Amino acid sequence: MRDVREWPSILARLMRRHRDPLVVQALRSTIAATIAYVIALRVSPEPAPLTAPLTALLVVQVTLYATLTTSFRRVNSVVAGVLVASVFSLLVGLTWWSLALVVLAALAVGHLVRVDEFVPEVAISAMLVLGVTAMGSGATSVGHSAWLRVVETLIGATVGLGCNLLLAPPVWTDEAGESIEGLARRMRQLMLRMGEQAAGAPPARLAAERLHEARRLDHDISAVDAALRQAEDSLRLNPRVRDGLLHRVVLRTGLDTLEICTVVLRVLARTFTDLAKQREPEPLFSSQMGALVQQLLQEIADAVVSFAVLVTTDVSQSAASAEDRLAAELRQAATTRDKLAQLLLKEVRQDTSHWQLYGAVLTEVNRMIDEMDVEHRSHRLLEELDRHTRAQRERRSRLTGFADRLGRPLKLRRRSDEDAAHRSS
Repeated sequence: MRDVREWPSILARLMRRHRDPLVVQALRSTIAATIAYVIALRVSPEPAPLTAPLTALLVVQVTLYATLTTSFRRVNSVVAGVLVASVFSLLVGLTWWSLALVVLAALAVGHLVRVDEFVPEVAISAMLVLGVTAMGSGATSVGHSAWLRVVETLIGATVGLGCNLLLAPPVWTDEAGESIEGLARRMRQLMLRMGEQAAGAPPARLAAERLHEARRLDHDISAVDAALRQAEDSLRLNPRVRDGLLHRVVLRTGLDTLEICTVVLRVLARTFTDLAKQREPEPLFSSQMGALVQQLLQEIADAVVSFAVLVTTDVSQSAASAEDRLAAELRQAATTRDKLAQLLLKEVRQDTSHWQLYGAVLTEVNRMIDEMDVEHRSHRLLEELDRHTRAQRERRSRLTGFADRLGRPLKLRRRSDEDAAHRSS
């Protein structure tokens, strides 16, 4: 018997598991496939209309936007495959060479109608219809089988869309925010280790290991980008989300800034490696400069985490306090950078053998500070919002012009994201 005191932690784990993408996807896909099969049994004369649950299973995605786009592409792929099979069934029977021609033609048609990842589904639909009609009798069987497959596909797609509308998909911005913050914390740990090396006398081998760690951050960027794309899809066409464009732009520009910082950090690790090779067995810097470099890297590392918290914090919550904290940390880092610049200048005047690498260190830390600057971020955010809103206006103007040509002017409600951007800045 479990202790009662353990129940809150168990419930918390269950709630987190409830929002897990794999659990959500499995539950919604199972419900959609089951409902589609029950409806198809009542509509289709086939004893086992499995096309409907198969379509529902493939149509239902984690986000509403992905479900809508997938539904259209899947229906197009099935209809294209049915048409190809119908034509070949009327002209030739089922033989090895006709099957080869059907597959080749179906794949070509799939690329023409641009169904993307469902190109093989065009060939699968064509082969299924061709196989069923080969056991039938003539054009009547062809048309009947093709029509049944289209109906079952439409049932599955409709059920998949209905399940996504009734079982509202979650918004995955929290998961994307956790991925961004996780990336920032890994960058922080790497910078802290590099700072420890700067204050001591590490062997060149250890500096090279830090360089490999910095290079592995590229894989982390790819994983975070995938999580962010899922979050962006969950914000599109979601009636529960207000200012969806603003959320997408804030997260995307934040990840772009962190990606630039990872590139600069990799270059800084390479500079440390080259400096260690040239100065071995001596320390990378003098004792006073090493302490300042360690302090500066620690301050920049803290600013990286604060920047990640800022871009993942909701506008209506504590974004202002997070921005103030980031600004204070960047000011402190800039002060330490200026002190380091003075010491480096004195060192270079006494010994010019490593002035290129010392200058590179100063340039790289300065680049990271500038990239996370609050004013730079606000300017970049406004630029991206302006670009997106201009694109939306162009699409709306084209849609309005098309409606006017049809004689049915559309009333389009304009949403202003610029005001929200000014509030967040």
